Amino acid sequence: MLQFRSRSVNKVILLGHLGKDAETKFTPGGVARSTFTIATNRRWKDQASGEWKEETDWHNVILWRSENLANYLLKGKQVYVEGRLQTRSWDDKDGQKKYMTEVVADDLVLLGGRGDSGPSGGGGGDYERSDRPVSMPRSAQPRAPQPPAAPPAEEFNQGITDDDVPF
Repeated sequence: MLQFRSRSVNKVILLGHLGKDAETKFTPGGVARSTFTIATNRRWKDQASGEWKEETDWHNVILWRSENLANYLLKGKQVYVEGRLQTRSWDDKDGQKKYMTEVVADDLVLLGGRGDSGPSGGGGGDYERSDRPVSMPRSAQPRAPQPPAAPPAEEFNQGITDDDVPF
């Protein structure tokens, strides 16, 4: 007899800007827990008025075991986050049940910011992208750097001078 397994997926991908500087605290066991918020926007055209509307959603994010990262996660910086949703519950002081849904980040890449210069000293506009991730995916294995392959000499001689470069 053929049996089917039930499948489920809990995957979140966010690309947005940090709403405030990240805050890192440590558990009693010494494990770093960084928290921050990410703002994502969506735009649409209102069918009735023809006007463009915009809405911002705020997401609470938790990143475990990355104590040095909070120095780079500054308000306004653009980040890419992959992770999963997690909902916690607790009873408040009046005995009411409260719920909070958060994104538990597995991967985070610092993309840029709003002109802020962080510890790396780089500036950056909204669309600047750093070529290296601040935090590598947990599945990535560190590799030894390989020297770049040298292109053939004829590739360099294309008749372009400094006067041809517009900046």
